[in-house]
Amino acid sequence: MNKEILIVGSGPMAIDYAKILLAQDIDFNVVGRGKESAAKFQLETGKMPYIGGLEKYLNDKTLSPNTYVIIATGTEVLMESLLLVLEKGASKVLIEKPAAISIGELITNKNKLEPYFDNVFVAYNRRFYASVIEAKKMIDEDGGLQTIHFEFTEWAHKIEPLEKAAGVKENWFFANSTHVIDLAFYLGGKPEKWEAYSKAGALKWHSKTNFTGAGITDKGVLFSYLSNWESAGRWAIELLTNSRRIYLKPMESISIQEKGTIAVIEKEFDNSLDLQFKPGLKKQLVAYLNDDEADLLNLRDHFYLSKEVYLKIIS
Repeated sequence: MNKEILIVGSGPMAIDYAKILLAQDIDFNVVGRGKESAAKFQLETGKMPYIGGLEKYLNDKTLSPNTYVIIATGTEVLMESLLLVLEKGASKVLIEKPAAISIGELITNKNKLEPYFDNVFVAYNRRFYASVIEAKKMIDEDGGLQTIHFEFTEWAHKIEPLEKAAGVKENWFFANSTHVIDLAFYLGGKPEKWEAYSKAGALKWHSKTNFTGAGITDKGVLFSYLSNWESAGRWAIELLTNSRRIYLKPMESISIQEKGTIAVIEKEFDNSLDLQFKPGLKKQLVAYLNDDEADLLNLRDHFYLSKEVYLKIIS
């Protein structure tokens, strides 16, 4: 079956997807809202988007039964776009994380989305980083993961002055921090028995700023995490096997501390794709288009994580 591909959105993320499709000589259509973003899209890709927005596009055109949609809009209209393309018969959808502006918006639409749980995938591209793929190989070599520690500190002083749509900064944990949390539990398993603690800080635009927790996953992996948005820190994941500690810090890189040693040594690996395109994006997109779903996050699991994990961390 020949697939028809539609990119929804004409901003920076849409351009990143388009560049990968163009590099593979895969044809696609793209729909945007404004003339300015469409002009930038054309300048970067050579392809002019349909202008006027998704609803107008879908009123003018019929989606074929084999349409694979990529939603790469702003966070504030992700859910609106998803509901529209599903209503019009999209076969499969890859939607930018976190698929809604808030956990509340996601949960509110559960009944509408439940019939499509296995055909919609949320684009947590860090699962496909070259560093993550290499780390998984090392974990397998060592006989499995024993312990995981991660940090999702956000730089509040950088976020505060950003101009974002209403609700985006207020839900920054869901929109941004879950990049790290999803990856941690993708590698270590879903939390099974655990405790979570959080507290508010001085930020006016986000309800919580300080987080910690620990427990065990359904794979028997012990985990802990912390994050303080009003102190120093960064995104990071530490993976402990019986032989070594693997650092993804920054997450595009790998450093190793062997058992019985103090030195932390950077590891070389093939990350050529992550240098050519936005990291993780090409392998994620290829998996989606080839129906290779093992490492993609389907909407069913995203609902579980959002309600049972993310909500517990933020609450």
